[in-house]
Amino acid sequence: MEKYRKNAKRVLNTFISLGPVYIKLGQWLSSRADILPQPYLEELSKLQDEVPAAPFDQVKPIVEKELGTLDKKFEAIDQQPLSGASLGQVYRAKIHGQDVIIKVKRPGIEKIVEQDLKVLKKILPVAMKFVDPNLAFSARAMLAQFIETIHEELNYKMESSNLKSIKKNMEGYDNVIIPSVYDDYSTENVLTLDYIPGIKVTNVEALDRKKIDRQKLVIDVHKVFFTMLLRHSIFHADPHPGNISVADDGKLILYDFGMVGRLDNKTRMQIIRLYLALIEKDPPRTVNAMNDLGMLMPEFNRSVIEKAIELTIRALHGKKPDEIEVKSFMEMANKTMSHFPFVLPKHLALYIRMASIIEGIYHTHKVDFKFVKVLKNILEEENLIRDAYIEEIKYSFDKFVKSIDATISIAPELKKFIDDNRSLQLLNAKPKSNTLLSGSILSSAIFIGSVILYSTNEFVGLAGMIGSLAVMGIFAIFRKR
Repeated sequence: MEKYRKNAKRVLNTFISLGPVYIKLGQWLSSRADILPQPYLEELSKLQDEVPAAPFDQVKPIVEKELGTLDKKFEAIDQQPLSGASLGQVYRAKIHGQDVIIKVKRPGIEKIVEQDLKVLKKILPVAMKFVDPNLAFSARAMLAQFIETIHEELNYKMESSNLKSIKKNMEGYDNVIIPSVYDDYSTENVLTLDYIPGIKVTNVEALDRKKIDRQKLVIDVHKVFFTMLLRHSIFHADPHPGNISVADDGKLILYDFGMVGRLDNKTRMQIIRLYLALIEKDPPRTVNAMNDLGMLMPEFNRSVIEKAIELTIRALHGKKPDEIEVKSFMEMANKTMSHFPFVLPKHLALYIRMASIIEGIYHTHKVDFKFVKVLKNILEEENLIRDAYIEEIKYSFDKFVKSIDATISIAPELKKFIDDNRSLQLLNAKPKSNTLLSGSILSSAIFIGSVILYSTNEFVGLAGMIGSLAVMGIFAIFRKR
């Protein structure tokens, strides 16, 4: 472990020395417990709010070019930065008696970013050769999303738009504060916002001095960020501790909206389906949702994945799996699976990033917390359970239809029976008997498809079986006429 820690410190210093893009990459990696060991995560997390700032005399010309002379535009401005980030830095100022912050891009940052990204794209294929093959796909997805996101973060007009969208979406929630933008003092390179100070969300001692309920705080963090994710089409994707503060009354204060995630409605509903299945302790449905999201390798071993999900669900609901059971599962997985079955699709990279950073905040506070309870509350309060069930029924019906098609196409005996029946129809002088025969074939196909479906959705499978009997009955009635 000590060796890891020494190497992690070297990596931290290397990222800082290489410059802004690599600092940003280090910030990304600092939240990825699935890729890096814990000592690396701890060291790289220092990049979240310990980045050296550029001198003010280099920043002043940028602000004056965008807004005009500082003395005329602002009543006062503190030349010592409040914080230094990888792509910009933040200063405190006054406008008409109001405290504000001015976020300014680092000098020459666009050119630096373009040069660094060119180098990064060249070395990535080489670096991937040294990454565990089981994680290579997820690493590529994460890095591809990183390259796209860094361009968005360079445009403060886009950040202003992101902030306004999220602020509007969260208007009805009384546990979160989002600053307002001063549009007349903001451009593509400068962003001016309300100054709203608070206690850093991971500063346990300061929060305890203010008698902040840290259990409620952890719940509120999850509620705010997962409500953005599950209810709205845009969410804050960079909730590291430097971007979340706590007001004296316990409300959350959110900063830095340069990195946001967006999910289309289909993906959002698939994630809701996944969470509802976890809440309802249903491994088969959980696996179905994960597969639809592209989180599983092709030809994955369903029985092994379902067993893994079952153990996970029990842990989520507060029932720790027995050690012997976990050991036997691992032995079974090693025997039946040749590679890591889970992958991270590119369109989910920011969602996973957000979720993993939020989990890190929970681990800092070490309070009693059940993620599934918070999820259930969100789904109930936002009226999303009905929508999830509708999506589940759509999924089951589509699978039901496909299972019938598959039954007809892969059963040679049934196909032969249908072909022979067509020949008999030409010779048979009693067309009424063909009605029952056709009904039998359709009813059989529905019944077989329902049996196949029953293993993953008992309700729809049973309904299909009953439906097959009804179809047979209808055709029998028509035969008598």
